[in-house]
Amino acid sequence: MERRRVRQTQSLEDRLAQQAERLREQAKEVPPGIEREQLLRRARQAETGSHMSEWLRSPGLQPPD
Repeated sequence: MERRRVRQTQSLEDRLAQQAERLREQAKEVPPGIEREQLLRRARQAETGSHMSEWLRSPGLQPPD
């Protein structure tokens, strides 16, 4: 069985930031409640993931000795 490979055209950080923005836009269209809170939570998680990925890729980060 051969593994399907997809070459990404955008960085992980960009894709997560776009996902967060899409989720926030969806949340604006949903009335207050559980569904809206879940969308906003997923948006915050995507945004956090984007920031963590940027931090991990930063040149100032040094590997442990």
